[in-house]
Amino acid sequence: MNIYFSGIGGVAIGPLSEIALDAGYRVQGSDKQDSSVTSRLLKRGIIVSIGEQDGRFIKECHEKTPIDWFIYTSALPSDHPELTVAKKLGIKTAKRDELIAHIIAEKNLKLIAIAGTHGKTTTTGMVVWLAKYFGIPISYSVGTTLSWGPSGRYVPKSEYFVYECDEFDRNFLAFHPYVSIVTSLEYDHPDTYPSKDSYLEAFKQFSSQSESLFTWEEYRTTFGTNNRITYLDQPSPSLRLSGVHNRRNASLILAALGKFGIPAKYALDGLNKFPGTDRRFEKLADNLYSDYGHTPTEISATLQMAGELSSQIVLVYQPHQNIRQHQIKDEYKDAFLAAEKIFWLPTYLSREDPNLPILTPEELTANISNREAIEFADLNDELWTNISKARLEGKLVLAMGAGTIDRWVREKLTV
Repeated sequence: MNIYFSGIGGVAIGPLSEIALDAGYRVQGSDKQDSSVTSRLLKRGIIVSIGEQDGRFIKECHEKTPIDWFIYTSALPSDHPELTVAKKLGIKTAKRDELIAHIIAEKNLKLIAIAGTHGKTTTTGMVVWLAKYFGIPISYSVGTTLSWGPSGRYVPKSEYFVYECDEFDRNFLAFHPYVSIVTSLEYDHPDTYPSKDSYLEAFKQFSSQSESLFTWEEYRTTFGTNNRITYLDQPSPSLRLSGVHNRRNASLILAALGKFGIPAKYALDGLNKFPGTDRRFEKLADNLYSDYGHTPTEISATLQMAGELSSQIVLVYQPHQNIRQHQIKDEYKDAFLAAEKIFWLPTYLSREDPNLPILTPEELTANISNREAIEFADLNDELWTNISKARLEGKLVLAMGAGTIDRWVREKLTV
């Protein structure tokens, strides 16, 4: 099979192209700019076009060897030139989840799916880490980079495929997992789900498609009671991972291990040694951490985790998506209580509803309990001076957000 990946340098599409290559498919693709991902792909012999994605390159590739699938992300505009050309050429177009489902079925793999509103990436990383720890060959895809391995890979001898199963755009409904873990449930992605009920209904459908599911007792009202579902009521007291949310998610893994014949008592040591994933409370330098979190629940959980390391926390927060801010602004109230200082940035805009007014930092913070701790800021030299000062004073600085904040902080560290 011949596959073309648009946006092949992306954190999700890039590793998927390598999975496809290792699975025996012919691979090529394009991206607007060079990156560490495209450099790695080129070294592996994958043909990558960098620059203008005007459709000419995919047409040339198709003329040489007919392309079977055109793979793209949900972020690709419906009128993107490459997508338009692919459709004109009669090439099958699909998002990444459909290709992964195809690979799983064709290679006869059992899917271990990690779903939930929060904690998917880290929990997926934990499962992959455990397999690595025990020397179990698995194929997998994680939604971030890893310091201890590639973000995704296909191993011919593997029996399982471990996948971060995202609910955005209803992607996770393309799968029928052997084992599913649902870490948490909280209404999210209003651009995909118009109501909380529609969001929970999607998870209920996902549960019905799973051969077995492990989650928390508090979600019994959503999933119901049947012999496919195992509910936990408290985390394992033997876990030493930092952060209550990490200990909860690791407990779900321990409960699910019986499906793979691994006694939980043997897995504890491996989980307690878990080195973490990038962008999830990732230590960038002394007293400086980066985290992808951008909802009140994620903020509270990460601040709790930071509080296990320091009693003086300075938070630099970049809200994500104006459409999401309209949904969650009233939930911010007590989310920041563990921070002694908060530098609040303008909202990072992505996939927005043009009819919604942009909420200002003043509007978003009006009802926050520790409003006096907030200072409005921008990604500039003044903010970096304040960050550097806090670090020198021994305070823990946490940069949070799913937008540009992480890249900005990393660039500042290299200057």
